Amino acid sequence: MKSYFVLGGAMHDAAVSAWGIKGWYDYVRPVSALRWMCDRGQSQDPEKRKYNERGIPLIEGFIELVEPGDPLAGEFGENVNLIKMRAWRGPDYIAQPETDVAGVGWILAQKWWPYQRPTFVTPPFAGYVSGHSTFSRAAAEVMTLLTGDEFFPGGMGEFHAPAHEFLVFEDGPSVDVTLQWATYRDASDQTGLSRIWGGIHPPADDIPGRLIGVEVGVNAFEFAVRYFGSPNTAVREHRADQEVPGEFSLDYNYPNPFNSRTVVRFHRPMDGEVELTVYGVNGQRVATLETGVRAAGSYRLHWDGRDDAGRALATGPYFVRLRGNGQEVVRKLTLLR
Repeated sequence: MKSYFVLGGAMHDAAVSAWGIKGWYDYVRPVSALRWMCDRGQSQDPEKRKYNERGIPLIEGFIELVEPGDPLAGEFGENVNLIKMRAWRGPDYIAQPETDVAGVGWILAQKWWPYQRPTFVTPPFAGYVSGHSTFSRAAAEVMTLLTGDEFFPGGMGEFHAPAHEFLVFEDGPSVDVTLQWATYRDASDQTGLSRIWGGIHPPADDIPGRLIGVEVGVNAFEFAVRYFGSPNTAVREHRADQEVPGEFSLDYNYPNPFNSRTVVRFHRPMDGEVELTVYGVNGQRVATLETGVRAAGSYRLHWDGRDDAGRALATGPYFVRLRGNGQEVVRKLTLLR
C-alpha cells in the first residue's frame, strides 16, 4: 500500500510537471518539422531540382525526389519534384485494423506520419519535454529508493514482444523481440527512446524529461518518508532465496554522490551488536544511523544527509563506518547540496 502511495504520488507530480511545461511552452513536433522542410524541397545539392537551404537533405533509398514515371508522380505529374520518403506508410493505409497492414514503402513526405494510431493526440500536441521520459524516470527513482537496489530483482528484467502478435494496429514485429534491462533506469531510458524511434518526440525532448523525473521521483519518495515516519531505521531484507551473508561487510552507498537521499546496505554473518555512524573529514561524528543488537542478515536504510539533530549537513565528503563483533568497515560518500 505504501509503495502504491508513493508511486501514485510520483506519477501525479510527474504529470503536473511535464504537462504544465507542455501547456506553457510549445514548439514544432517531428511530424510538422519534416513536412515543413519537405514542402520547401531538398537542401542536399544546389544543382539539383527543388533546392532550398531550409529543405531536407536527400538520402538515397530513404529520402528522394519524385521523378517522372514514379508511381507517386500522380496522374498528371503533379507530384514530380516533390520529396518522397521510404517509411511506415501511416494510418491512411489501414482501413480495417483487423486485416490491413500499412507496412513500409514510398510515400509523399507531406503525408509522413509518426508510428502511432491516428486517434492519438499527436499531431499536434505541445512538445518541449517527453512525458514518457518524465513519468518513467520518476518511477525508476522511486523503485530504486523503495527497494534499496538499482537492479531489477534477479539482476535482469525482460519484456517479450512476439512476432506479428504484439502490435495492436499493425502486423509486427517481424521477429520475436525481447528487451532486457539491468536497472530500473535502463528500463525508463528505453521508454523515453521509444518516443524518438516512433517519430513522436525529437531527441531534444528526452533528456530534460529524464532530469525532471529524477527530481520528481526523489522528492515524492522523500515526502512519503516524512508522511510515514523516520527513514533512518535499518530494514532487514527478506527474500526466499536469501542466504546468511558470508562476511561482515558494508556496501558503497547508492547513489553516490547524492543530494537528498542515499541508500546504505550492510551485511552481518552472525547475531550481535552493530553500530553504523557517519563522520566528517575532521573525524567528528555527525550522525548515528543504526545501533543495537541485530540478527544475522542483510540490512538497508536511507540517509537524508542530516545530523542527529535534524540539521542539513554541508556539501562535502563524509565517511560511514560499520562496527560490530570486533570488526570495522569504512566507506566514503559525498554529499552535494
